[in-house]
Amino acid sequence: RVAGGEERAVEDLMWLMREHLGEEVELLGRDSAALGRSRAAVALLRGGLAPEDVAAAVRRTGARAVSAHNLTPAFGWRGLKAARAAGARTVLHLHNYRLVCAVGTCFDARGEDCTRCHGANTAPGVVLGCRGSRVEGTAYAASLALWQRRIVQGADAIVVPSEAAAVRLRALRAPVQALEVVPHALRSFAASSAAATGEFALVASRIAPEKGVEIAVEACARAGLALVVAGDGAVRSEGDARFVGRVGAEELAALRARAALAIVPSRSAETFGLAAAEAMAAGVPVVASRVGALADLVDPDGLVAPGDVGALAERAEARFGDADAGAAGLARVRSLCDPSAVAERLSRIYA
Repeated sequence: RVAGGEERAVEDLMWLMREHLGEEVELLGRDSAALGRSRAAVALLRGGLAPEDVAAAVRRTGARAVSAHNLTPAFGWRGLKAARAAGARTVLHLHNYRLVCAVGTCFDARGEDCTRCHGANTAPGVVLGCRGSRVEGTAYAASLALWQRRIVQGADAIVVPSEAAAVRLRALRAPVQALEVVPHALRSFAASSAAATGEFALVASRIAPEKGVEIAVEACARAGLALVVAGDGAVRSEGDARFVGRVGAEELAALRARAALAIVPSRSAETFGLAAAEAMAAGVPVVASRVGALADLVDPDGLVAPGDVGALAERAEARFGDADAGAAGLARVRSLCDPSAVAERLSRIYA
């Protein structure tokens, strides 16, 4: 899979625990892409591979708690069980909808927001071909139906990054009861908005169908706005849109410093909207789709219906270089994602 916001969330959470909670943190990671299809299928159907690795890591580090992310397919419920058996408490962080949805985004193969799978009824994902291969789709569907309750039961607490994510998980009839809402913590905030001197609109995103990048390209072309797209898979140029590929944190910060507008044209229900939050924290005004957590994060004047090129073009042109909107977004996201406030919420959960 292409790395994205979930990996960033883990990095930022580790930073928060070290810097604001004074905790020692170690990372035990597995790259699901490196498993290969056959071992990934085995991991799915068994509920995880080599849980003894998790237990050994807990004993070696003396960990009091295990913060679990993206367990499917490599770690599974067996990893949580092993952590508990070794003496650690477990906190499950859900950055997507993969308790029920095989692709985790609730975005189907036909290009639509989708909640057809409910609870243990994961067959619609196979019928719709959401994983591409019917064999892979069947393995995912069977695994989710078999083990979603085991994963939930293996967690002492479950954290989601927004109320919208909690609402969607309940709509999917995920077997969750109490959910703790803890936003992502952002590491830095601009002193003010420099949008008035910005040069271009910016999209920072994985290049994937659910991210709607092509909608931003068309909207900016209609509005006559220069557009820069930063993200994996971006290797081409279209009109006034310049694709710069995946960039590092420093280069992305430099792009945001020169941006007059950030566009987040997602077509699926974002669980948080990290790209929007980071742009707001940089003082960049944001126009985004009215979908998922974006609808709560971005102010109403900056929201448009997902996939509406005309409305996006109109809003983008109106908000381009709007320093007042940038300043308002900065204040809004600071109140939500300030590290001290997020750390306080987390400390209560981990206590």
